[in-house]
Amino acid sequence: MTTRLAAPARARLVRGRSGERRPAYDPDSLLDVAVTVFNERGYDGTSMEQLARMAGISKSSIYHHVAGKEALLRVALDRALDALFAVCEEPGSTTGPAIDRLRYVIHRSIEVLDQELPYVTLLLRVRGNTPTELAALERRRAFDRFVAKLVARAAEDGDLRAELDPALATRLIFGMINSIAEWYHPGGELSVKELADGVVNLVLGESHQPG
Repeated sequence: MTTRLAAPARARLVRGRSGERRPAYDPDSLLDVAVTVFNERGYDGTSMEQLARMAGISKSSIYHHVAGKEALLRVALDRALDALFAVCEEPGSTTGPAIDRLRYVIHRSIEVLDQELPYVTLLLRVRGNTPTELAALERRRAFDRFVAKLVARAAEDGDLRAELDPALATRLIFGMINSIAEWYHPGGELSVKELADGVVNLVLGESHQPG
């Protein structure tokens, strides 16, 4: 199945010196276009010429906003990662029994995927071919370690099977969550809450809601 990507950003039109109307992009709308193209063609398979063509502007206009293609990638990946790490600092992730915190993180991670689907999709396709990608992978591993500690603590508390390897359990949990990006359609028949409840029920064997 194909991932539903965000439509290219709509730029406002401005009138050029000769009277023609042309698109005028700001950094945010240009980033939306870049993420769409990266997801469709792959980062390595995307050129600045293709980005400019998709945006309907010149290459020089893009360089007016960003230093280059990798700068766009860095901002896009940081947007997805910053949203995930913000979850780690929320009260639901830091207070209460570990099993409740784990449940909360699973719910919120799925909400982040829904809210930032094109950006999370791009993050999931990173392979470490550039310094920016390597940095993103290291940040993602730090997030995984945060979740693995919750799994380990929940097992110590007797709320998860004690023989579970925390790192493996975390990989399996997010393997399930990450696969959602390949078929989930925001605004479709399945709500985010229903989706998150289903994952929690499968992972934790329960239907409790996050506190």
